[in-house]
Amino acid sequence: MPLYEYVCKACGHEHEALQKLSAEPLKDCPICEKTELVKKISAAGFRLKGTGWYETDFKSGAKKNVAGDSAPGSPAPTASTTA
Repeated sequence: MPLYEYVCKACGHEHEALQKLSAEPLKDCPICEKTELVKKISAAGFRLKGTGWYETDFKSGAKKNVAGDSAPGSPAPTASTTA
């Protein structure tokens, strides 16, 4: 469930709420109890960095190349060896 941030226009109180995506936005301030609560637009709490996520990123041991049986850096099989 995402964490949403709210701010009250009446008293300035900032509030965080863990809500479902389908839930209606909160409207009542928990401090002053006025219906002046508005949802803030904020950045995500995480950042994806690097070249990307691949199926080989979390492999361990000798099984690094999941696309084939050959190890990385070894020559590709030729037609004469695969027939």
